[in-house]
Amino acid sequence: MNNKVLIADDDDRIREIVCLYLEAEGFDVYQAEDGNKALEMVREDNPDLVILDLMMPGLDGWTVCKILRKETKIPIIMLTAKGEENDRVLGFDLGADDYVVKPFSPRELSARVKAVLRRLEGEESKEHILSYLGLKINQITREVEVDGININLTAKEFDLLHCLAKRPGQIYSRDQLLDMVWEYDYCGDSRTVDTHVNRLRSKLESQVGHSDFIQTVRGVGYKFELSGH
Repeated sequence: MNNKVLIADDDDRIREIVCLYLEAEGFDVYQAEDGNKALEMVREDNPDLVILDLMMPGLDGWTVCKILRKETKIPIIMLTAKGEENDRVLGFDLGADDYVVKPFSPRELSARVKAVLRRLEGEESKEHILSYLGLKINQITREVEVDGININLTAKEFDLLHCLAKRPGQIYSRDQLLDMVWEYDYCGDSRTVDTHVNRLRSKLESQVGHSDFIQTVRGVGYKFELSGH
């Protein structure tokens, strides 16, 4: 069965171009012309990924992303004409998994769609569960538990946590994490990593009080640390 992708954009031309290119790549593509229709189609069709334009009539992309993050873990790629750093950071804060700035090439967008879906599929492995002092990370189901409490993470947050937890004590620079987790030539800056780390810490702290699993190494980057637990 082909992966289902929903493209939500009020620009008919952009929707058609993206649809034609992704269908040629083997995806089943659905189209929504506004935010309300996008929400309706996600709830009815359960796509594997949503490409979401920010500036749409009715419900804008920011609002749709916020609603979707409360209802589902479906990965979201933001699509917008705005390229300012603050817009990217806000998109990630709301739970977006990637961010593409118009004008863009359909080939680049397709590569990013594939990268996100590939991470979600995970690698088939007998050793697919990482377990440390009450923390369980299941690579196949992509579920995270601490002391029996399920932690609701976005796709990118899970990938970052899993990447760090695979090698406790290993220090990674922000650029290394961008390369390993984002898996393509990311055009932004290292604040993307900081934003995701802060969100991870906040979720771990607010639900189970274990935010110190991920520690900052001043002047270098981050590491997954077990001492103190």
